[in-house]
Amino acid sequence: MDYQSIIDKYYPSENELRRILLIHSRQVADRCLKIAKAHPELRLDEEFLEEAAMLHDIGIFRCDAPSIQCFGKEPYIRHGFIGGQILREEGWKRHALVCERHTGTGLSREQIERQQLPLPLDGQFEPEALEEQVVCYADKFYSKTHPERERTVVEAAQSLEKFGQEGVNRFLEWATRFE
Repeated sequence: MDYQSIIDKYYPSENELRRILLIHSRQVADRCLKIAKAHPELRLDEEFLEEAAMLHDIGIFRCDAPSIQCFGKEPYIRHGFIGGQILREEGWKRHALVCERHTGTGLSREQIERQQLPLPLDGQFEPEALEEQVVCYADKFYSKTHPERERTVVEAAQSLEKFGQEGVNRFLEWATRFE
């Protein structure tokens, strides 16, 4: 099974949500591949990067985010966790980690506790592998509510301020490494 088959399984109808998902995911995937090509010294797995970027938001349909045509019951903050569950059920364990770890620049246990986020405290929600970091980084440049716009590094960093300065700093470190 390829990534498109998974998308087709969970987003079978040609509708606005599928369109938003595909546009956003393709933007993220293209940026990931651009980073991989610009930095051969990082030895990034390009095939995995593309697959993971295309699947990183697979769980959004189960969330409540009407502005992007998501009419599920779950809080949006859980979309990565939900996507991880979906991809594990499909046998895509490595890709599931990308789903779970791409929110903000990753969420620490302390952030989950402090902000009382509806995520399991025994989970690992911070990107570890280099490919996980690249997908997480690339994702911050594109909004699903405004897919026609690409954020600058400064705008993307500002969008992370709500998650705390630690996330902004991590993002700026990635910008230095990946740009």
